[in-house]
Amino acid sequence: MELQKFVDSTSEAAGDEKKAMISIRGVNKHFGPLHVLRDVNLEVAQGQVVVVLGPSGSGKSTLCRTINRLETVESGTVAVDGKPLPKEGKALTRYRADVGMVFQSFNLFAHKTILENVMLAPLKVRRIGKAEAQTRAMALLERVGIANQAHKLPAQLSGGQQQRVAIARALAMEPKVMLFDEPTSALDPEMVTEVLDVMTSLAQGGMTMLVVTHEMGFARRAADRVVFMADGQILEDTTPDRFFDNPTTERAKEFLGKILSH
Repeated sequence: MELQKFVDSTSEAAGDEKKAMISIRGVNKHFGPLHVLRDVNLEVAQGQVVVVLGPSGSGKSTLCRTINRLETVESGTVAVDGKPLPKEGKALTRYRADVGMVFQSFNLFAHKTILENVMLAPLKVRRIGKAEAQTRAMALLERVGIANQAHKLPAQLSGGQQQRVAIARALAMEPKVMLFDEPTSALDPEMVTEVLDVMTSLAQGGMTMLVVTHEMGFARRAADRVVFMADGQILEDTTPDRFFDNPTTERAKEFLGKILSH
């Protein structure tokens, strides 16, 4: 009840009728003696695109991974669409079905075709029919621009194409939110744009997204908000223009000075 009141009050305070799809409150996380998340609070409203920036080791990826319990938290609460994160079992499986995630590595099944990779989770988790799963998968592969590769194995595709398959696979579950954890960091530079184009299209289509990335152009172009993290804390949470043109903290100014000078 307390969490729901927090979610509702945050939405009202934002002056936006859209409900909070991701709600993180008072989250703390340690790896041994390292305090990687320090009392973190974050809300992402329905249809918002929030890009999380910050130096390596700032807690960005850990924060992203707590949302679907790939990392556990020691204190605080995490919720998606008002539902608190379950600890384990079937409830966690159902919860995760609503949270699509795309990683640095593509994590595709090497022995299955691209089409089979995209069909697998809807068949096994959503329990939809094979014909419907195939139709949906082909439509998603068309959406990410690689329907003509449907019957190839992952090893026959470029890194950029494999990452687009990973996005299609996450979308096949019809998630309520999409999480991206450095989705372009393992790609050759010429492949980055094709993946960012797909993500930009998703953003424009109204998908709720939390994106951890170093791609400043994407952050400025596609984000509704930029969240800047350092030392396990959120130091800035503002619009892209304000963050890039007028950061308020010395840590953010230092970060941007290093990033944008290259």
